[in-house]
Amino acid sequence: MEILCNQVAAEFLVPSDEFKKVLERNPIGNDDGVFQNIARRFKVSPLVVGRRALDMKYISKERFFEFYNNYAKDSKKPKPKRDGGNFWNTQIVRIGELFGGAVAQATLEGRLLYRDAYRLTGLHGKSFDKYVCCYP
Repeated sequence: MEILCNQVAAEFLVPSDEFKKVLERNPIGNDDGVFQNIARRFKVSPLVVGRRALDMKYISKERFFEFYNNYAKDSKKPKPKRDGGNFWNTQIVRIGELFGGAVAQATLEGRLLYRDAYRLTGLHGKSFDKYVCCYP
C-alpha cells in the first residue's frame, strides 16, 4: 500500500510525461546542478527529482547515491550569516508612509488614542513611540 501511495505522490508532484520532456532538454550527467534546476521547475526538492529519475531508470543507483551523498554534505555546511533587514524601514513599508504619517500625527495631536494607534499600526509602547519620533 505504501509503495502505491509513493508512486501516486511521485506522479502528482513530478508527472512522468513532463519529466521526460524536461530531461530531453536537460539531460542528467555528472553535474548535480541539473537536479536543482529541474527541482525548481517542479517546485520540489532536488532529492525528489533524483529519486524520480532513479525510479524511471534515467539514472543508476550509483549515480543517485553519489548525488544523495553530495546533497547531504552540502546541506550540513553552515550557511553564511546574513544581517537581515532594517526593522524601522520594514515598518514604514508595511504600514505605508501616508497612513503611518496620518496615524502618527493624529496621535500626537490627541485626535487618536494610543490604544487605537497601536491597533492600527501593530506597534506597541516604546516601538510605537520610536516610530512616531523618527517618522520621516
